[in-house]
Amino acid sequence: MKVALLSGGFGTRLSEETSIRPKPMVEIGGRPIMWHIMKMYAHYGLKDFVVLGGYKVEYIREYFLRYQSSHCDFSIDLKTGNVEWLQSVDEDWRVTVLNTGADSMTGGRLRRARHVLGEERFCLTYGDGVCDVNIAELIKAHAASDAWCTLTAVTQPGRYGALRVSDCSKQVLGFREKGSTDGGLINGGFFVCEPQVFDLIDNDQTVFEAEPMERMVKANRLGSYTHTGYWQSMDSLRDKQVLEAQWAAGAPWKVW
Repeated sequence: MKVALLSGGFGTRLSEETSIRPKPMVEIGGRPIMWHIMKMYAHYGLKDFVVLGGYKVEYIREYFLRYQSSHCDFSIDLKTGNVEWLQSVDEDWRVTVLNTGADSMTGGRLRRARHVLGEERFCLTYGDGVCDVNIAELIKAHAASDAWCTLTAVTQPGRYGALRVSDCSKQVLGFREKGSTDGGLINGGFFVCEPQVFDLIDNDQTVFEAEPMERMVKANRLGSYTHTGYWQSMDSLRDKQVLEAQWAAGAPWKVW
């Protein structure tokens, strides 16, 4: 199963870092936050990644093209240019990096990746948030439902829009704005999707979390998987500092 990573936004609320690199490449503990996300998926055996890039996608391309030279010891014959790698990389991943457009919205990026993701079930997440959700159980819950998409519902106070979720079926019934004291569930990303979602995306300007999800709600095809453990997005410099401190203390998202 492939894993698509939304990695093309401008990250304006983290401009201290994103003026020179895309947000998924902002480092936590010396590694891009996207690497942490990929390590989590790889822990569950999902190692075929499709990066949906846009803003400064060349930074992402260069990172993976130079991955071995950046992380492995080597000997080089300066006369011939021959390189002997003294070790191999630990990550046995396949990484596809796509330029899905500088101005595309989340749905548009996903739509542009259809030719790579194919007509099979796939995972989807944002390239700027970490979590200790059990991906295997998430996929199992999705497979047991008739949903076209299952999102991971998490609890997070503050600025996010909340979900209305059926207690019985775990279907998402709708979305609403929430106040700072509302402890309701929110969309934490970490989706499992069926290929039917592609047909709900109109064009590059479609926001996946808007029209496509609303259409799935109306069709009773948007499911949820409640995660009560750790979840944290990186939307601001303060969030980055929190994640750095947590990494130094042991990283609650480090399931590998």
